[in-house]
Amino acid sequence: MENNQLTMMDLIIETHAGLERQGPGSPEMTIKALSFLENLNKISRVADLACGTGGQTMVLAKNISGNIVGLDICPDLINIFNDNAKKLNLQNRVNGIVGSIDNLSFQKEEFDLIWSEGAIDVIGFEKGLAHWHGFLKRNGYVAVTCPSLLTYERPAEIEKFWVDAGSSIDTIESNISIMQKVGYSFVSAFTLPEKCWVENYFIPREAADKVLLEKYSGNKTVEAYIAENKYEEELYSKYNQYYGYVFYIGKKI
Repeated sequence: MENNQLTMMDLIIETHAGLERQGPGSPEMTIKALSFLENLNKISRVADLACGTGGQTMVLAKNISGNIVGLDICPDLINIFNDNAKKLNLQNRVNGIVGSIDNLSFQKEEFDLIWSEGAIDVIGFEKGLAHWHGFLKRNGYVAVTCPSLLTYERPAEIEKFWVDAGSSIDTIESNISIMQKVGYSFVSAFTLPEKCWVENYFIPREAADKVLLEKYSGNKTVEAYIAENKYEEELYSKYNQYYGYVFYIGKKI
Protein backbone atom coordinates (compact mmCIF):
# COMPACT_ATOMS: atom_id res chain seq x y z
CA MET A 1 0.00 0.00 0.00
CA GLU A 2 1.40 3.40 -1.00
CA ASN A 3 1.99 5.71 1.93
CA ASN A 4 -0.29 8.45 0.60
CA GLN A 5 -3.16 6.07 -0.30
CA LEU A 6 -3.80 4.68 3.16
CA THR A 7 -7.33 4.80 4.54
CA MET A 8 -8.53 4.34 8.10
CA MET A 9 -9.90 0.92 7.15
CA ASP A 10 -6.51 -0.12 5.75
CA LEU A 11 -4.93 0.82 9.06
CA ILE A 12 -7.56 -0.97 11.14
CA ILE A 13 -6.96 -4.16 9.18
CA GLU A 14 -3.17 -3.87 9.25
CA THR A 15 -3.18 -3.19 13.00
CA HIS A 16 -5.54 -6.01 13.92
CA ALA A 17 -4.35 -8.73 11.54
CA GLY A 18 -1.39 -9.50 13.78
CA LEU A 19 -3.32 -9.43 17.07
CA GLU A 20 -4.63 -12.50 18.83
CA ARG A 21 -7.85 -10.61 19.56
CA GLN A 22 -9.50 -7.85 17.55
CA GLY A 23 -11.32 -6.42 20.56
CA PRO A 24 -11.73 -6.69 24.34
CA GLY A 25 -12.19 -10.20 25.73
CA SER A 26 -10.35 -13.26 27.00
CA PRO A 27 -10.42 -17.05 26.77
CA GLU A 28 -11.71 -17.12 30.33
CA MET A 29 -14.71 -14.93 29.45
CA THR A 30 -15.44 -16.97 26.33
CA ILE A 31 -15.44 -20.15 28.43
CA LYS A 32 -17.59 -18.48 31.11
CA ALA A 33 -20.19 -17.57 28.49
CA LEU A 34 -20.11 -21.13 27.16
CA SER A 35 -20.86 -22.44 30.65
CA PHE A 36 -24.43 -21.09 30.41
CA LEU A 37 -25.23 -23.15 27.30
CA GLU A 38 -26.73 -26.64 27.27
CA ASN A 39 -27.09 -29.51 24.81
CA LEU A 40 -24.20 -28.68 22.47
CA ASN A 41 -22.64 -31.81 20.99
CA LYS A 42 -20.58 -33.09 18.06
CA ILE A 43 -23.39 -32.51 15.55
CA SER A 44 -24.04 -28.94 16.72
CA ARG A 45 -23.59 -26.17 14.17
CA VAL A 46 -22.00 -22.92 15.36
CA ALA A 47 -21.43 -19.58 13.61
CA ASP A 48 -18.91 -17.05 14.91
CA LEU A 49 -19.88 -13.75 13.27
CA ALA A 50 -17.18 -11.10 12.70
CA CYS A 51 -14.69 -13.73 13.82
CA GLY A 52 -11.54 -11.78 12.90
CA THR A 53 -8.49 -14.03 13.01
CA GLY A 54 -10.33 -16.45 15.28
CA GLY A 55 -8.88 -15.92 18.76
CA GLN A 56 -12.19 -16.67 20.46
CA THR A 57 -13.25 -19.16 17.76
CA MET A 58 -10.36 -21.48 18.51
CA VAL A 59 -11.26 -21.32 22.21
CA LEU A 60 -14.81 -22.33 21.29
CA ALA A 61 -13.51 -25.21 19.16
CA LYS A 62 -11.38 -26.52 22.04
CA ASN A 63 -14.37 -26.50 24.39
CA ILE A 64 -17.21 -27.78 22.21
CA SER A 65 -17.18 -30.66 19.74
CA GLY A 66 -19.44 -29.30 16.98
CA ASN A 67 -18.63 -27.70 13.64
CA ILE A 68 -17.89 -23.98 13.56
CA VAL A 69 -18.00 -21.53 10.66
CA GLY A 70 -16.28 -18.20 11.19
CA LEU A 71 -17.49 -15.26 9.11
CA ASP A 72 -15.78 -11.92 8.59
CA ILE A 73 -16.02 -9.22 5.95
CA CYS A 74 -12.22 -8.95 5.61
CA PRO A 75 -10.55 -11.61 3.41
CA ASP A 76 -7.12 -10.97 4.96
CA LEU A 77 -8.44 -11.83 8.41
CA ILE A 78 -10.21 -14.94 7.13
CA ASN A 79 -6.98 -16.15 5.53
CA ILE A 80 -5.24 -15.87 8.90
CA PHE A 81 -8.26 -17.50 10.58
CA ASN A 82 -8.00 -20.58 8.36
CA ASP A 83 -4.22 -20.75 8.84
CA ASN A 84 -4.77 -20.67 12.61
CA ALA A 85 -7.30 -23.49 12.39
CA LYS A 86 -4.78 -25.59 10.46
CA LYS A 87 -2.01 -24.88 12.95
CA LEU A 88 -4.26 -26.21 15.72
CA ASN A 89 -5.40 -29.18 13.59
CA LEU A 90 -8.97 -27.93 13.75
CA GLN A 91 -9.55 -27.46 10.01
CA ASN A 92 -11.93 -30.43 9.83
CA ARG A 93 -14.34 -28.70 12.22
CA VAL A 94 -13.50 -25.00 11.84
CA ASN A 95 -13.72 -23.05 8.59
CA GLY A 96 -13.63 -19.33 7.87
CA ILE A 97 -15.56 -17.62 5.08
CA VAL A 98 -15.95 -14.05 3.88
CA GLY A 99 -19.34 -12.45 4.47
CA SER A 100 -21.31 -9.67 6.12
CA ILE A 101 -22.92 -10.01 9.53
CA ASP A 102 -25.93 -7.90 8.52
CA ASN A 103 -26.73 -9.95 5.41
CA LEU A 104 -26.18 -13.61 6.25
CA SER A 105 -26.40 -16.14 3.44
CA PHE A 106 -26.82 -19.26 5.59
CA GLN A 107 -29.85 -21.54 5.62
CA LYS A 108 -32.73 -20.62 7.90
CA GLU A 109 -32.58 -22.36 11.29
CA GLU A 110 -29.14 -23.76 10.46
CA PHE A 111 -27.36 -23.10 13.74
CA ASP A 112 -27.51 -24.28 17.33
CA LEU A 113 -25.38 -21.33 18.44
CA ILE A 114 -24.55 -17.91 17.00
CA TRP A 115 -21.55 -16.27 18.66
CA SER A 116 -20.19 -12.77 18.14
CA GLU A 117 -17.67 -10.90 20.28
CA GLY A 118 -17.34 -7.16 19.86
CA ALA A 119 -19.22 -6.74 16.58
CA ILE A 120 -22.98 -6.53 17.01
CA ASP A 121 -22.82 -2.86 17.95
CA VAL A 122 -21.59 -2.08 14.43
CA ILE A 123 -25.03 -2.93 13.02
CA GLY A 124 -27.06 -2.28 16.16
CA PHE A 125 -27.93 -4.61 19.03
CA GLU A 126 -31.59 -4.95 18.12
CA LYS A 127 -31.02 -5.19 14.35
CA GLY A 128 -28.34 -7.84 14.80
CA LEU A 129 -30.32 -10.02 17.19
CA ALA A 130 -33.45 -9.76 15.04
CA HIS A 131 -31.61 -10.69 11.82
CA TRP A 132 -29.67 -13.56 13.37
CA HIS A 133 -32.80 -14.97 15.05
CA GLY A 134 -33.99 -16.58 11.81
CA PHE A 135 -30.76 -18.55 11.38
CA LEU A 136 -31.03 -20.24 14.78
CA LYS A 137 -32.86 -23.47 15.46
CA ARG A 138 -35.60 -23.34 18.05
CA ASN A 139 -33.95 -23.35 21.50
CA GLY A 140 -30.66 -22.35 19.86
CA TYR A 141 -28.46 -19.83 21.63
CA VAL A 142 -27.04 -16.43 20.82
CA ALA A 143 -24.00 -15.13 22.74
CA VAL A 144 -22.64 -11.66 22.01
CA THR A 145 -20.54 -8.95 23.59
CA CYS A 146 -21.64 -5.35 23.21
CA PRO A 147 -20.48 -2.05 24.73
CA SER A 148 -23.01 -1.10 27.39
CA LEU A 149 -23.66 1.54 30.01
CA LEU A 150 -23.06 0.16 33.50
CA THR A 151 -24.93 3.02 35.21
CA TYR A 152 -27.78 5.33 34.28
CA GLU A 153 -25.38 8.27 34.23
CA ARG A 154 -24.11 9.31 30.80
CA PRO A 155 -21.11 11.67 31.05
CA ALA A 156 -21.15 13.92 27.99
CA GLU A 157 -17.69 12.85 26.83
CA ILE A 158 -18.72 9.19 26.77
CA GLU A 159 -21.96 9.99 25.01
CA LYS A 160 -20.19 11.95 22.28
CA PHE A 161 -17.53 9.30 21.73
CA TRP A 162 -20.00 6.47 21.21
CA VAL A 163 -22.46 8.51 19.15
CA ASP A 164 -19.59 9.65 16.89
CA ALA A 165 -18.59 6.00 16.55
CA GLY A 166 -22.09 5.14 15.34
CA SER A 167 -22.94 3.18 18.47
CA SER A 168 -26.38 2.77 20.02
CA ILE A 169 -24.83 2.11 23.43
CA ASP A 170 -27.49 1.51 26.09
CA THR A 171 -27.91 0.08 29.58
CA ILE A 172 -27.74 -3.62 30.37
CA GLU A 173 -31.40 -3.58 31.40
CA SER A 174 -32.46 -2.01 28.12
CA ASN A 175 -30.47 -4.53 26.08
CA ILE A 176 -32.00 -7.44 27.99
CA SER A 177 -35.45 -6.02 27.18
CA ILE A 178 -34.48 -5.75 23.50
CA MET A 179 -33.28 -9.35 23.50
CA GLN A 180 -36.61 -10.50 24.89
CA LYS A 181 -38.60 -8.31 22.49
CA VAL A 182 -37.03 -9.83 19.37
CA GLY A 183 -37.65 -13.45 20.35
CA TYR A 184 -35.17 -14.73 22.92
CA SER A 185 -35.49 -15.77 26.52
CA PHE A 186 -32.79 -14.12 28.61
CA VAL A 187 -30.16 -16.52 29.96
CA SER A 188 -27.37 -14.38 31.42
CA ALA A 189 -25.36 -11.17 31.21
CA PHE A 190 -22.00 -10.30 32.75
CA THR A 191 -19.46 -7.51 32.36
CA LEU A 192 -15.96 -8.14 31.02
CA PRO A 193 -13.25 -7.14 33.52
CA GLU A 194 -10.76 -4.33 32.89
CA LYS A 195 -8.03 -6.84 31.99
CA CYS A 196 -10.00 -7.77 28.86
CA TRP A 197 -9.64 -4.22 27.62
CA VAL A 198 -6.20 -3.17 28.80
CA GLU A 199 -3.97 -6.27 28.86
CA ASN A 200 -5.69 -8.26 26.13
CA TYR A 201 -6.48 -5.49 23.65
CA PHE A 202 -5.14 -1.99 24.26
CA ILE A 203 -1.55 -2.98 25.09
CA PRO A 204 -1.14 -5.31 22.06
CA ARG A 205 -2.79 -2.68 19.85
CA GLU A 206 -0.41 0.00 21.13
CA ALA A 207 2.54 -2.15 20.05
CA ALA A 208 1.00 -2.59 16.60
CA ASP A 209 0.35 1.16 16.37
CA LYS A 210 3.99 1.87 17.13
CA VAL A 211 5.04 -0.34 14.22
CA LEU A 212 2.62 1.52 11.94
CA LEU A 213 3.97 4.88 13.05
CA GLU A 214 7.51 3.83 12.17
CA LYS A 215 6.50 2.17 8.90
CA TYR A 216 4.49 5.18 7.67
CA SER A 217 6.52 7.94 9.27
CA GLY A 218 5.01 11.36 8.65
CA ASN A 219 1.72 10.07 7.26
CA LYS A 220 -1.09 12.26 8.62
CA THR A 221 -3.75 9.56 8.23
CA VAL A 222 -1.67 7.20 10.38
CA GLU A 223 -1.09 9.90 12.98
CA ALA A 224 -4.82 10.68 13.14
CA TYR A 225 -5.67 6.97 13.44
CA ILE A 226 -3.24 6.45 16.30
CA ALA A 227 -4.49 9.60 18.04
CA GLU A 228 -8.03 8.18 17.92
CA ASN A 229 -6.82 4.91 19.42
CA LYS A 230 -5.02 6.74 22.22
CA TYR A 231 -8.12 8.79 22.97
CA GLU A 232 -10.21 5.62 23.19
CA GLU A 233 -7.75 4.19 25.72
CA GLU A 234 -7.67 7.41 27.77
CA LEU A 235 -11.48 7.58 27.79
CA TYR A 236 -11.78 4.02 29.07
CA SER A 237 -9.18 4.66 31.76
CA LYS A 238 -11.11 7.73 32.90
CA TYR A 239 -14.67 6.42 32.68
CA ASN A 240 -14.62 2.61 32.88
CA GLN A 241 -16.91 2.67 35.89
CA TYR A 242 -19.64 3.96 33.54
CA TYR A 243 -19.32 1.60 30.57
CA GLY A 244 -17.78 -1.64 29.41
CA TYR A 245 -18.30 -4.67 27.23
CA VAL A 246 -21.04 -7.00 28.43
CA PHE A 247 -21.67 -10.60 27.41
CA TYR A 248 -25.35 -11.26 26.64
CA ILE A 249 -26.64 -14.80 26.28
CA GLY A 250 -30.14 -15.59 25.03
CA LYS A 251 -32.11 -18.64 23.90
CA LYS A 252 -34.39 -18.57 20.86
CA ILE A 253 -38.02 -19.06 21.78
